[in-house]
Amino acid sequence: MTKTSSPIIRVMLVDDHLMVRRGLATFLKVYDDLELVGEASSGQEAVQLCDQHQPDVVLMDMVMPDMDGASATRLIRQKFPSIQVLALTSFKEESLVKGALQAGAIGYLLKDVTADELAQAIRAAHAGRTTLSPEAAQALVHAASQPPPPGFDLTGRELEVLSLMVVGLNNIQIAEQLFVSPSTIKSHVSNILSKLGVASRTEAVTLALRTQLLP
Repeated sequence: MTKTSSPIIRVMLVDDHLMVRRGLATFLKVYDDLELVGEASSGQEAVQLCDQHQPDVVLMDMVMPDMDGASATRLIRQKFPSIQVLALTSFKEESLVKGALQAGAIGYLLKDVTADELAQAIRAAHAGRTTLSPEAAQALVHAASQPPPPGFDLTGRELEVLSLMVVGLNNIQIAEQLFVSPSTIKSHVSNILSKLGVASRTEAVTLALRTQLLP
């Protein structure tokens, strides 16, 4: 067994696959400073068991039926802010990495991680330090390097005007619909064209439809 003088870290496993939980439970027994205090097969059960067992660190799968890992992570972090959540999953999609971290996970690892790497990540999470797999880090770098989508900076009123442009209303008709002056609508339309980087109303409408900019 791996000897250490570190304090005992209480760990809970959350995964909808029994064999994965069994494997992780076996791994935890190798380390004297890691103690398994609970297992959950769903996000909903995880939230309930956190109240019961008060773990220090939760190893959270991201893709589960009923309640996914990000939703469970968000609830756990809201209800039990002292509990750290470490995402441990087979999936490295950018949306999952961002979703987990935005929900409050302190780290993101793939299930092909070695036992020692996982143990170190659990200890780091307990100490408040982040651990990311290389794939998760790359996903975040890629997301950060992407240009913002068209129309990200449109105001609520500009989106309203654009939606009325899409259904074919002219400035006077839009002004009547929104109870403002035509000159105000003209200003909004000018701002919309500028922010979308287009030269005409037709181009703005085409871009809005093509990129599903409007609900």
